[in-house]
Amino acid sequence: MSLLKISALTVSGVTLWLAPPFVFSRKIPLHNFLQGVALVSGFACAFEARRCALKAAKTEEFEAMKDAAVAADVVDSIATSAYVSEQQRRNEAELLIASDSNRELLERALALSSEGEEAENVQLAQNSDHELRERILQLQARGYGKAKIILEIWGVTKGGSPKYKAAEAEYKRLAEEVG
Repeated sequence: MSLLKISALTVSGVTLWLAPPFVFSRKIPLHNFLQGVALVSGFACAFEARRCALKAAKTEEFEAMKDAAVAADVVDSIATSAYVSEQQRRNEAELLIASDSNRELLERALALSSEGEEAENVQLAQNSDHELRERILQLQARGYGKAKIILEIWGVTKGGSPKYKAAEAEYKRLAEEVG
């Protein structure tokens, strides 16, 4: 609508500027007055068309800035979510590596220990159990189910294998201690 108004005012201004010399006679005083009124009206139409054009340009500039801000916000949101998910994956990997290394250390300690060091082995097992309970609580807080927790901690997929059954029994024992 604004573009239509600008176009109509521009055409009217040009017409009022160019038509009077051809329509009116300079010899009749009333025509001279009407020619002056037409010229002033032409100027008024031109200035109003300019004002409307500037307003339309400001509106378009504002809309362009608003679109740019929305696009920048979307890009920022995507970058933030990518960063957060990368950090979560990195933390999960570090926890998994830590739990694997703790398990390996416990297994080495159990293999190297003798019968006289049985008390030390019990202490290591209790520390390992404590770390496993903490890991189970962390995964439960994230909403993981039993099968997913067993997969994350012991690395065994659901099935009828003896390893899965042993891991499931260990999970039940630790879960009862937690609960």
